[in-house]
Amino acid sequence: MHKTSWCSNFSLCAGQIPTSLFTLPALQHLDLSHNNLSGPIHELDGVSSCLKIVFLYMNELTGKIPQSLLVLPNLTHLDIHGNNLMGSVDLAASLWRLKDLTYLQLSDNKLTVTEGKGSNSSSTYPSRLFLLGLASCNMKKIPKLLMRLNHMAYLNLSSNKISGDIPNWIWEIQNYEPRTLDLSHNLFTGVELNSYVIPFSSVLNVFDLSSNRLQGQIPMPSSSALSLDYSNNMFSSLLPNFSLYLGSTNYLKLSNNNITSDLSHSICNSPLEILDLSYNKFSGTVPPCLIGNGLSILNLGENQFEGMLPSNVSSGCSVETIDLHGNKIEGQLPRALHNCTNLEVLDLGRNQIADTFPYWLGTLLNLRVLVLRSNQFHGSIGYLKDEKSRQHFSSLQIIDLASNKFSGNLHPQWFQNLKAMKKCNNKGQIIGHQNLTTIGFYQDSVTISYKGSAMTFERILTTLTAIDISDNALEGTIPVSVGNLVSLHVLNMSHNAFSGEIPPQLGSMTSLESLDLSSNMLSGEIPQELTNLTFLSVLNLSNNQLHGRIPQSRQFETFQDSSFDGNVGLCGPPLSKLCGTPDPKQRKSEKLL
Repeated sequence: MHKTSWCSNFSLCAGQIPTSLFTLPALQHLDLSHNNLSGPIHELDGVSSCLKIVFLYMNELTGKIPQSLLVLPNLTHLDIHGNNLMGSVDLAASLWRLKDLTYLQLSDNKLTVTEGKGSNSSSTYPSRLFLLGLASCNMKKIPKLLMRLNHMAYLNLSSNKISGDIPNWIWEIQNYEPRTLDLSHNLFTGVELNSYVIPFSSVLNVFDLSSNRLQGQIPMPSSSALSLDYSNNMFSSLLPNFSLYLGSTNYLKLSNNNITSDLSHSICNSPLEILDLSYNKFSGTVPPCLIGNGLSILNLGENQFEGMLPSNVSSGCSVETIDLHGNKIEGQLPRALHNCTNLEVLDLGRNQIADTFPYWLGTLLNLRVLVLRSNQFHGSIGYLKDEKSRQHFSSLQIIDLASNKFSGNLHPQWFQNLKAMKKCNNKGQIIGHQNLTTIGFYQDSVTISYKGSAMTFERILTTLTAIDISDNALEGTIPVSVGNLVSLHVLNMSHNAFSGEIPPQLGSMTSLESLDLSSNMLSGEIPQELTNLTFLSVLNLSNNQLHGRIPQSRQFETFQDSSFDGNVGLCGPPLSKLCGTPDPKQRKSEKLL
């Protein structure tokens, strides 16, 4: 009689695994995955020979894999990935003798998998094995034992220390579909191939060569793949007709290579949902089809694309991320971008775009990240003066308009609209995109000025909030409505022409970690209310016209004199000028008179 033993994920089993479970005489299927089980798996006496399926993955198990578990005569499925198991596992001496084994997952432990001696003479092996997971198993070479397998649907050798060339025979061991071949995060330097078209017989699910040291031309699977990842290598070129091999590809990632090429417009014929070509040397214009033609993610950042952005964006635009930072894009922003109602991230920083502030983007109620820094935007930072304007930019959490030519006063209503920064958010969810076909989750990244230096956030959390309008020609007073942004972490208004006093309402922004108001024409005293900013680690008020005593409590006791330099009228620690005494330079000039 078939019996299954399992532990509900809702109750979460904890503690050690009772060895008596393995001795139930009719037990065939044991599933204890995704729990809080810990400690070692003890050697088993009287283990049931009926056991066929053992799932212990995603726990906190330690120690070695008991030898009694590896000699079960009827074992077909063994999955122990995602634990802290350790020790050496000899494929030839142990697991390869399980001739009925079809499913083996050892990934993400602290194991060392070896091929062992005498492997070539082994007469028994799991000829029906279709899934093999050996990720993070401290392997230094691909076991030649794999050559004997020819029914693989899933092979994962990622995150090991395998070097040299990827052998030719590895392309021939997979005959089932859907198929996954993951060789990422190793030390491969080359690929054994008769041509740069890999002769797979049918469409792959995932083909991943990312994070190696591969060079030259990128090899393409002849039958295409749903997910292709070649990122973080040293590839320099593509096949001239590479888009012909994207007939089934939803996800293509070529980022962080040295690819020098124009981007053929034929890429528009592929069913891509996610396209990441960032950090290469692609040039030419951006194909018009890439915005609003079924793509969810378009990341072409840090390349050499030029010309104007496509303007034929249809009303059915479904794009969620457009990242073109660090290129040579010029002209104006296409107004048709307002058709992209799902847009969450728009990063056009460090280009040559010459336009006025795109207030019309405020209708995109999902827009969370807007980066326009280091372009040639000009005029005032405007907003719509109608009833609907109160909803404008209501989801924005990162606004970077630094190093442009914006001028004029900031209207108080502009800050009032930023509702996402007016409420506390402690959940810290990742801004990303669910891809239902292959990869699961794509994470956006962004580079902003953070605490005085450029910082790249590989994950954008909903708790990361920043406003950077520095290095423009903005003037007038700082609106008191800024103080309502209680969840703001970074505020940089430096290198403008703001005048008047620092609003004491800024003391209400209790989440603020970095405040830079330097190089303006601010006057008056430093508000005592700023001492309420107990998370403030960076403060720069230098090069203004401030006067009076520097507040002395809480965080203000930690700031250096560089935070206050260039304000002749300021006194008290950390400055050397004592309050009640004239400035040394002033005394010298009086003496001369």
